[in-house]
Amino acid sequence: MKLYETYADEIAELIRQGVLQPGARLPSVRQAKQQRKLSASTVFEAYALLESRGMIHCRPRSGYYVQLRHGSQTPEPHTAAPAAESSPVAISDLVFEVLGSTRDERMVPLGSAFPSPKFFPLDKLAKALTPQMRRLAPAQLTGHLTAGDEQLRRLIALRYGTSGFRLEPSELVITNGAMEALNLSLQAITQPGDVVVLESPTFYAALQVLERLKLRAVEVATHPRTGVDLDSLAEVLRQHPVKACWFMPQFQNPLGSQMPVEAKQALVRLLTQHQVPLIEDDVYGELYYGHHRAPPAKAFDTEGLVLHCSSFSKSLAPGYRVGWVAAGRFAQQIQRIKLMASLATAIPSQLAIANYLETGGFDRHLRQMRLRLEDNASTALQCISRYFPTGSKVTRPQGGYFLWVELPPDLDALVVHRRASAAGISVAPGQLFSADQRFHHHLRLNFGFHDGSELATALRQLGALLVSP
Repeated sequence: MKLYETYADEIAELIRQGVLQPGARLPSVRQAKQQRKLSASTVFEAYALLESRGMIHCRPRSGYYVQLRHGSQTPEPHTAAPAAESSPVAISDLVFEVLGSTRDERMVPLGSAFPSPKFFPLDKLAKALTPQMRRLAPAQLTGHLTAGDEQLRRLIALRYGTSGFRLEPSELVITNGAMEALNLSLQAITQPGDVVVLESPTFYAALQVLERLKLRAVEVATHPRTGVDLDSLAEVLRQHPVKACWFMPQFQNPLGSQMPVEAKQALVRLLTQHQVPLIEDDVYGELYYGHHRAPPAKAFDTEGLVLHCSSFSKSLAPGYRVGWVAAGRFAQQIQRIKLMASLATAIPSQLAIANYLETGGFDRHLRQMRLRLEDNASTALQCISRYFPTGSKVTRPQGGYFLWVELPPDLDALVVHRRASAAGISVAPGQLFSADQRFHHHLRLNFGFHDGSELATALRQLGALLVSP
């Protein structure tokens, strides 16, 4: 990163943390020069970059100030308080019914689970594949078949190492996307009828997996900003014979919540005391808005009880279906299940991504994508504050590309879904995100648009539908 980008990111982080409040005056160019030993041009470039992101503005003859962002006063949704009872899951029929519209390319994808494909360097990935296939040795086709390509596993472990914690390549199993990693993890540690703890609300795909494996769900209170409530989780662990927890500590889908580092440490400590494995779904971990990536829960695992699952689908290559699980003490067991289920992950996809990671460009791509998503988050909050009904509440995530909106109680999210679909807009109604379909006046909205103006137009149109009779 260039010097002005580094300084801009430091200021941006202070704004995100609330150290620099909306309306606060930034250090003058002269002060920044003296305090940071920077040139005037570096400071000007940094402030210009922050202006372009909409984070600060210049007042003539006065200086630079933190932007007063519309929507900053919109309250957060309530913390869910689910009943601490286990129940079977039957959600798939509703999921298939509701989300069928998201596959229609003519629909505005506020209900999609993926960011815009225009974010991804697909041409560069295609070019990375060609030389790898030409140099492919026959032994590579079967050499590391089930565990995955050795070089790709090494590069994934290296990325974790540069983020601050060590992960052994031998612990990694390459999978067909994160969904296979999560499925394999559950199969390795549960039997039909077992109890699994989920966040509330939770991602509907997790509910579908529990339904398919005939597992019982217990939902735990989850704060819209800080994630799983550990006191509630401790109570659930006392009341139920829990066999596994499936949590998303980083930018949870649908809330966008992020567990603080200390809470992740406490979570792993609590589950270790009870010897309950944690399946950590970390598919959005690379899409943070701050200066540094927070460590995952896996970083605090001392007994191999955390099965850390992720993929390149949300950050680099959605159609390549390359994910992984760092399975701790369960790695060999998961390899055996994968061998019986799908044998291996496609070699060409693995080689293309490995070559792309080696030749550079991934971090540059991620920086650009994060900046666009952060800008979109601000745009979406402004639009919700301006166009949505009085009494609406919304989350303010620090990563990912989802907002969780709590509408006034008289609005039924399924009715909203049908009206929006008729107008060419997809949304994800809240009923999809719990085993008992509780969140009847909530929506999950995807702001992962490549064009911010298209996002603003879609939210304005959706707001008009919500306030009209």
